[in-house]
This record gives sequence, structure tokens and C-alpha cells, in this order.
Amino acid sequence: MRSRPGKPHPLGATWDGEGVNFAIFSQNAVAIELCLFDNVDAPKESFRIQLRERTNRVWHVYLPDVRPGQLYGYRVYGPYAPEQGHRFNPMKLLLDPYAKAIAGDFNCVDETFGYKLNNPALDLSFNDTDSAPFVPKSVVVETAFSWGDDRPPQIPWSRTLIYECHVKGMTMRHPEVPGHLRGTYLGLASEAVIDHLKSLSVTAVELLPVQHQVDERRLTDLKLTNYWGYNTIGFFAPDPRYATQSRGQQVNEFKTMVKTLHRAGIEVILDVVYNHSGEGSELGPTLCFRGIDHAAYYKLDPHNPRHMIDYTGCGNSFNVSHPRALQLVLDSLRYWVQEMHVDGFRFDLAVTLARDPYEFDLYSHFFATVHQDPVLSRVKLIAEPWDLGPGGYRVGAFPPGWAEWNGRYRDCARRFWRADDGQVPELASRLSGSSDLFQGGDRGPFASINFVTCHDGFTLHDLVTYEHKKNDLNGEDNRDGTNDNNSRNWGVEGETRAQQVQRLRDRMQKNFLATLAFSQGVPMISHGDEFGRTQKGNNNAYCQDNDLAWLQWDKDARSEELLQFAREVFRITNNNPVFRRRRFFDGDPVSTYGVKDVSWIRPEGGEMTIEDWGNPKNHTLGMLIHGEASDDVDERGRPNRGQTLLLLLNASNRARSFSFPALPEAGQWQEVVNTAQPTRRIPKGSGISVAPHSLVLLCYASA
Repeated sequence: MRSRPGKPHPLGATWDGEGVNFAIFSQNAVAIELCLFDNVDAPKESFRIQLRERTNRVWHVYLPDVRPGQLYGYRVYGPYAPEQGHRFNPMKLLLDPYAKAIAGDFNCVDETFGYKLNNPALDLSFNDTDSAPFVPKSVVVETAFSWGDDRPPQIPWSRTLIYECHVKGMTMRHPEVPGHLRGTYLGLASEAVIDHLKSLSVTAVELLPVQHQVDERRLTDLKLTNYWGYNTIGFFAPDPRYATQSRGQQVNEFKTMVKTLHRAGIEVILDVVYNHSGEGSELGPTLCFRGIDHAAYYKLDPHNPRHMIDYTGCGNSFNVSHPRALQLVLDSLRYWVQEMHVDGFRFDLAVTLARDPYEFDLYSHFFATVHQDPVLSRVKLIAEPWDLGPGGYRVGAFPPGWAEWNGRYRDCARRFWRADDGQVPELASRLSGSSDLFQGGDRGPFASINFVTCHDGFTLHDLVTYEHKKNDLNGEDNRDGTNDNNSRNWGVEGETRAQQVQRLRDRMQKNFLATLAFSQGVPMISHGDEFGRTQKGNNNAYCQDNDLAWLQWDKDARSEELLQFAREVFRITNNNPVFRRRRFFDGDPVSTYGVKDVSWIRPEGGEMTIEDWGNPKNHTLGMLIHGEASDDVDERGRPNRGQTLLLLLNASNRARSFSFPALPEAGQWQEVVNTAQPTRRIPKGSGISVAPHSLVLLCYASA
């Protein structure tokens, strides 16, 4: 095999039209070999090339005879000294951290571990068996793709509606998606799916992880898989599980999906997992980073480097305090934006990325480099603002430019509609954009990603059907998944044919959808909640790659009614600028328009008093938003006047009469949404009765 010195940049395997440059970072290695394979099942490499050139700790070589499609891996030499934080083992074939595609399956057998599993000393023993037959291989790819006139939709935050979904689960049972496309990137971009998304006014899909992942040994032993995909091993590589073909086609099929969604005006946001890797704890297999440079890529216990620091609950924490590990994350993000044309990212357990090195730091290297990056600073950045480490719950603590999953919104909305005491004051803040959380950080309402359910936890249907999780199929004796669901079954645990219970459950689902739609901030729907999908009480379906977690598209009359309701409330949000405020309400009566932008209304029609706010037994709230106070503007910067709206919420178990608040202009209130009845009415007289456990939205039509 002919070889040349090559170059240290760019990292990874780069085809230049004549040959391939290979470059890989390792700070502590003493030698590295590049291994080429003829096919994914080959038990041994066909060529082994030593990388003799080393520049700034980057090892590199250029092979003029290699072409796209070539399978490869690395063997890295260095000390096997766990007590010093080093776990080099050249008998373990390693993936390229910068691999743009990965082929082959991972079989988590004893040979893939760097130590002998049956040795009493555990990870202190050296495993000299070859892992090559049991691990996937990196693939050299050709990046050329005809993007044509593709442009990012660049939907402003004020008009964004996020739909969180799983590529496979979304389409596996969709009757209008061609059979050969179900469960794939191309299936997600099919006409039937896009039509459904647009009917809900969705502007962005947030895809559960699609970067290449591996299954944990515990799951494979149970004949299960990591369906959600939060076990990444290839930060640049689209997962081939969602492609119709193999050997690199997943790259082009992913690009085709993005291009098609963009044409429909829908952005693509990736749920990315940079907080940890799929190698697990120090007792996990050696697949990539552990064998390349364990001490550089992972956070280790400074007092005992044999052990890893685990802020994630997944065994390890990625060490973005190291400049090369941080570079890997940033290079990966830029690649997905520039080469794959995605529009933003949701960062799983984002607090871990901002621990510099061990405590959450608003001025961390990660935040600083992202903010000044000319590519990444312009895309949508969403944090899951917590991890499992000390001080890990940081909702509201991220810097400007970031939006956050607002777990406080989820919990308060659930508790209010469950009729817990003392929820009204916090609910008012959540409805108005959570200024108590985000205003102090010089951010607006769109820092708050509002959600009631997501992939992790009960579905919306199950939230009103189960009070206890049913996770027995996960193989952990129902110990996994949270017990703190703030759910209510409304009469009986699980499914029932009792029509009274069914009607109340349907109403509660509508209450949640309407609350989400009519809150300031960015709403996020969890896929299938719009027509009442169920996971039969499983609130942690991460390992259920089957009908339990896949969307079932055969809808009955109840689910069809719920779907039509969801479409209606999000259409209302999309068409009313008062729901798209860019700045927080100030409640100032001496505002630009001479009226308060928002007023909080008690059932008697007047404004809430201190006594009302302090009454823990109060389960009702009225929210008056004046149309003149809209701060939304059109494409030319001209103000969009909205409609004056009155939102009435009654979580109590009895009907409540609301008197209409006095307005300076003459007019008539008209009912727009009522979760307790399908018909709309023009109220007669000076008030309206709001049914128990229901929500009503009215608009004011001037005379």
C-alpha cells in the first residue's frame, strides 16, 4: 500500500478526489496503526499501515490508492495503566472519532473489552483478544451531494412550533408511507408525514438522536435495543439503522430528508448527545475514545484516575475541558450544519458540557466557543438544562442565545390540571413566558421551550390514564423511569370503557394541548400526543423498538377528534400575534397603547388581589391579553395588531362563573375554544360559566 506523510488537518478520513488523508489525535499514544478491511465481516484487516507522522499530537498519513467506501479502523499503542488513567490496547479495533459513516454491527462480547471480564482484578487485567470481528468499521465517504437551491427556512423563534419525534417510530406503522421507506430518513420526509406536520402548523422537527449509537450489553443480553439512541459512538455519522441501504448511503439519505423538509418550510433540529459516549463506565467496552486516549476524552477522578466521573448516569462524562475533545464537539456541530444542513440542536444533559471542569460555569469554554463561532452562533441552540451531578438542575441559568427545555413549565402545568393546591401563581408565570426564570439572564419568552410531555416519561394519553408506571417489559422489575409523574388517572387505573372517565380524560388532554398552545414561549409537541398515542403506562420506553413505542396511525373517533382539536389550537396560536411576544409582559398600565398588555382576572371580573394569589385552594385563573399590546412585527418591521383575548382556566371539580372584565371599547366576547364542549357560542350577558376541569378562550370583537 503506497503512502505519503499526509497532513494533520482536517481530522478524520478526507477524500480529495485522488486519495484519502487520515488524521487522528492522541496525546498519550506511542504508536498508531491504520487498518483497512475488505468487508464488514472480515475477521482481520487486509492492510495495516503505521502512522509515522505526528504533528501537534495528530497522527497522519495519506493513501493515494484508497477510495470512498473503504472500511477502516485504528489500533492505538500506549500504556495499559488504569490507575494512571490510560487504557490503551492495540488488540481493540477502534472507530475513527471523525468517521462520517460507520458500517457493521457491534456485538458486545468479551473480546470488545480492554480487560479480562472473568479476572478478579477486573479492569486491571489486560485482554489480549482481538475485537476486530465484533465491532463496526469506519467508512470513507464522498461528501458530494446535489443540494440545489436548498436554503435553511430560518423560522424566527416567535413562529416556531417544535415536533419531537423518532425517525423510525414515526413511520413504521404509517399506512401511507411506502413499505420500503418505513422507519427511515426518507420515510420521515414522505408526503404523508409532511402533510401531517403542516396540518399541525409545525415549523421544526426535533429528531431523537440519529448519530451512530451502540447498544449496551445489558440490553443485548435481554434481546432489547437502545431504541431512543442516547448512546452515541459516532458524532459525525448518521445512524444506518434509519437508511434503506448500507455502506455510506445513510449520509445521502439523511441529506435528502433535510432537503425535502426544508422545501416544505420545516426545520430540522437534532437531539445530540455530547455529554457522554456509548463506551460506558471504566468497565465498559473499548470501541473508540477509550482506546485512543482515555485520559484526554473523559473526565476522570483526579484522586483516582482509574475511575471515571459520571454526571450523566451513563457511566462516563465527556471531557470538553480538554481542547481536543472540545474541538471534536465543535467540529461535529459545524459538520451537521454546513455539510448536512441541519438548523439547530437540542443538547442532551447540557449542564455536563458546561462543567469547567467540574462545576457549571456560565463562562465555560463550551459556551464561549459556541457564542463566538460564526456558524454555530446562528442556529437554534436548545439545552436540556440539567444533569445528574451536584448542582445539576440549572433551568434558567443558561446564557443569552440559548433556549431551554422548561421542566418547571411541564411540572406546573401537570400539577395545576391535576388540581394540586397552590399552583395558580406559578401557572401565571408559565403562561406568560416564565420571566421569573429567564428575564434575569437578559433573555425573552422564547428562551422557554414549553412542553407537557416528551419522549422521556408518560405520553399525553398515559398522563391522564395512569398514576403508576408500567415498565416491566424493560427488564428492570419496574425500577427504571421516574416515579414523580404528576399524573392522574381520573377514576380508574389504566384503560377503561367507562364513557364518563373517557370523556374526562379526553377533556384533560385538550386542556394540556390548549395550555401549551396559548402560553408565551416556544411550544413543543411529543410525537403522537396530538391523537392520543399510548405506551400502555411505560414511562421509559427507551429500549422498546416495537409497537409499544411506534406510533399507531389507525385512529378511532376519539383520537380523530383530539387531532382536529390540536390542529385548531395551534392554528389559532399561529394566526394570533399576541401569542408570539418577543418580550415579556410588563403589566404597565402606562404602556405605549395606554392599556395593560396582560391582566390577571378573578371570577368576579376584577383583577386578582394579593389574597387571591395567596389562596392555595384557588384553582381558577383568567388571563386577559390586550391586542393593542402585541409586539409582533411583519417582515417589513411593521407592528401586527392582535386580538384581545381572554383565557379562562378552571381546574376545580365544579363549574365557575366568570364575569367579563371591563374594556374601554364597546364590543362582544366570542368563544374560540372550549375544551368541555365542541360547539362555539357567543355568550349572552356579562359573563360565562366555565365547566369543571376545562379551559375556555374568548376573543373580543369591537362593535
